[in-house]
Amino acid sequence: MPTNGINKALKLQFGLINYENRYLTAEAFSFKVNASGNSMKKKQIWTLEQDEKDGQAVFLRSHLLRYLGSDKDGKISCGAEKPDVDCRFLIVPQSDGRWALQSETYKRYFGGSADYLSCFAQVIGEQELWAVHLALHPQASLLSLARKRYAHLSATDGEISVDSNIPWGVDSLVTLVYVDGKYSLKTCDNRFLSNDGKLVKESSNSTSFTLELKSGKLAFKDCEGKYLSPVGPTGTLRSGRCSKLGKDELFDLEESHPQVVFQAANKRYVSVKQGVSISANQDAETDMETFQMEIDKETKKAMFRTNGGSYWTLVTHGEIQSTATEVEVTTMFDIEWRGQRVALKASNGKFVCTKKNGQLSAVSDTVGDDELFLMKLINRPILILRGENGFVCHHKNSNTLDANRSVYDIFSLIFNDGAYHIKSASGKYWYISSDGLVCSDGEKSEDFFLEFVEHGRLAIKGSNGKYLRGDQGGTLMGVGTCIDATSLWEY
Repeated sequence: MPTNGINKALKLQFGLINYENRYLTAEAFSFKVNASGNSMKKKQIWTLEQDEKDGQAVFLRSHLLRYLGSDKDGKISCGAEKPDVDCRFLIVPQSDGRWALQSETYKRYFGGSADYLSCFAQVIGEQELWAVHLALHPQASLLSLARKRYAHLSATDGEISVDSNIPWGVDSLVTLVYVDGKYSLKTCDNRFLSNDGKLVKESSNSTSFTLELKSGKLAFKDCEGKYLSPVGPTGTLRSGRCSKLGKDELFDLEESHPQVVFQAANKRYVSVKQGVSISANQDAETDMETFQMEIDKETKKAMFRTNGGSYWTLVTHGEIQSTATEVEVTTMFDIEWRGQRVALKASNGKFVCTKKNGQLSAVSDTVGDDELFLMKLINRPILILRGENGFVCHHKNSNTLDANRSVYDIFSLIFNDGAYHIKSASGKYWYISSDGLVCSDGEKSEDFFLEFVEHGRLAIKGSNGKYLRGDQGGTLMGVGTCIDATSLWEY
């Protein structure tokens, strides 16, 4: 965990692409490894693990939870359940952003093609170079290691500033856009960061960065070989003078939890402005009315964190206050999804209602108007969805959507009274056809409902009452009758 990180640093997962543009693939049969994958699916995803004692060596873990290794003769295996001396690799970054992987034990380099992989080369040639394609969800918070501050869009200065204590609100969302082995950084208002620190509408050479890793942290190198770093008092994110990697140039990616505002039946926003009591008594959405929703991995219950770092909690007489500093039973709430509104049930088994004075209390046995809230997601104006088989992307030759791609398309999410409209870059809207296909060329918008049911994953219900899921052929369909692995989406 970063020093002031309120969220977990993301485990780095990626695909490795060889000189023939094929992905390194781990097969279940005999734990064999080849470089034959055309795209990045489950079998092509590798997780980077550091040696805790010695920060230099890394381990590469396959989707089968086995470790890549090489013996003294350069023979490659991927069957080790625990990393041993043969599984220790050193990353040797190249100027174009590609990696060479060197066996730390035997000092040879890993490379090859198709079924002919070995770790026996004494020098680095084209066959020993691997491009890195990040597999984690590309929307995150960016934390500067040197400043211990988060990046956010500073609208007044027209730049990305690295001076935020916590990643709060829509401005703190950074989207990594991957094109041809390089990455661009996109702000929530759809602009790209240029190496001079300016934000521009179009991507170009100056907005493309190669990704480098050092001790599990990320660095972004521009087209002139210089690295992004925070500069000056506001920490303007731009390329510094440095072409050497130091602490100033290193960043962590942290998962970006959903942040929401609630509107009660009295049409006022739920707020912590008045102190510790949580009341629906404000007319504007500010940081005081914004809450980070964290879903517990085990219980699937929701916690709501204020921007002061405390949690909503149930206290005596059913009152809801923001006094908890740790997660405990009383900070957990069940969310009931009721179309355009939600109901919240506290740990005493009672529903949260809005009293006449606006105070929230968990005292109701049934759900009426006073127990219903409008919940609005504020930090995903741009939407990227990844399911169990890959990302959601426009189909090449039709108006349908694929749900199994290694590249992603970026969609706009527009709030509409408790529902959402999803818009493609073309300006056309998503809708569900009469035969259940999700189409992306609608002239008119159609309502979709987001249900945050698991840590890091949501379900999307169409106005036909069915959930979106990827079918066997990889097409996105609005036909799911229940929530299962096929209908859960990282967002």
